Order: sequence, then structure tokens, then C-alpha cells
Amino acid sequence: MAPVVCFRAAVATIGRFPALAGADLELEDGEVAVLEGPNGAGKTSLLRACAGLLPVAAGEAEVCGIDVRRHPRQVRRHVGLLGHNPALYDDLTVAENLRFALRAAGASVSAAGEVLERLGLGGRLASTPALRLSAGQRRRVALAVVVARRPALWLLDEPHAGLDAAGRELLGELLAEALAQGASALIASHEPEQAVPLADRVLAMGGGRVLESRPGLRKAPPPVTGVIHVA
Repeated sequence: MAPVVCFRAAVATIGRFPALAGADLELEDGEVAVLEGPNGAGKTSLLRACAGLLPVAAGEAEVCGIDVRRHPRQVRRHVGLLGHNPALYDDLTVAENLRFALRAAGASVSAAGEVLERLGLGGRLASTPALRLSAGQRRRVALAVVVARRPALWLLDEPHAGLDAAGRELLGELLAEALAQGASALIASHEPEQAVPLADRVLAMGGGRVLESRPGLRKAPPPVTGVIHVA
């Protein structure tokens, strides 16, 4: 079976800056890899390249069997990116933001209500304008978009940032459920105590490249309960 992510000598630039400078990465089906490294190492750029949002100018780049260089829009249908800043419309409610994001991605909105409840965003919060949300609540809305899309590849950029202890635990549960259903994940993090236990491999990045790999601490997931099924 082909890797979910296969980058070979991938180069991507932001202006004249080489955000990726010959990056090599293979992520297997069902695998979780955590990216570590200082600011500017290329972690976020690698995630954005995998999502088809940062053009790869040279080298090879495939995600879910799709050539990212040639078909970036097709790749976006198969990935869910949780970025640094939740892309929410402040004048829309929580529920409206979720439905809008799902429709924009060509995904079903049938599970929107169930996902909001699971993320603690149901009831009055669902009808609350995004402008009035706390940073942690905004983070949960962005995570709800990823969960509801049920992507084959989760791309999580500092996913624990802005979440309280309960939110971090819930994130781990949701990721475990997605993995049990066949998803893979690539996580960029500055919090190894939170991220490494989720990982099969930990990849050190620097200078826009993957420099080394070591084993993570992920254990076999427990039986899945409360799984959100998306039509």
C-alpha cells in the first residue's frame, strides 16, 4: 500500500525564503508522526504543503495518492488542517461557521449537530456569534470542522494550544477514534509531553528538512466508544 504522505526532496518557498528545502517524509496508512523543531524549522510549512495550501516548487509530493504539485485542490478534499488561528467568521454563529466550512469543503453537514455536542459547543453556544467566543472555544470550533469532515489525514498545528485539560483529553479521544477508523495524522508541536504519547514516530525538523526520526510512545488504542459517523 502506498504511503499516505510521500515527499521526496520537496522544495517550497515563501517569497525568497526556502520554507521547505528538500524535505523527505513518508507517512504510512494509520500512522501518527509528530514534528518537532524550533520556530522556522519548517513544521507549519510541511503541514500546509500536505494540505495543498503551500505550493511545492520542486521535488515530489503526494498525499493520499494525489500529486500535490499538480492537483492541490483535490488533495484538500482528503485532509483536515487545524491551523494556528481558527478561520472563523465573527458575525456567524458557531453552528453557522461549522456548516459554512463543511459546505465550502464539499462535505456533508448531516453530522454538524452531533459534532458540536461532542465538542461541548451545543445548546446556547451553537447559536453564539464567534466574536463572543473565548480562545479555547474558537479552537474547539476549528477542531469540530476537522472532525465533521472525517478526513483521511489529520494535519494538526500546535493542536493543544488554547485548550484546557478537558479539551486536550477530548482531542486525544477524537484522534484515537479517527485512527481506529483508518485515518493518519501529522502533528506539529512544541509540547512534547502532550504530543509524543500520541505518536508512532517523532520527526525532528530544521532548516526546512526532516533531520532525524525516533520512536514515539503511542500505545494500541482502547475500544472506540461514542464514534461520530458522518454520512
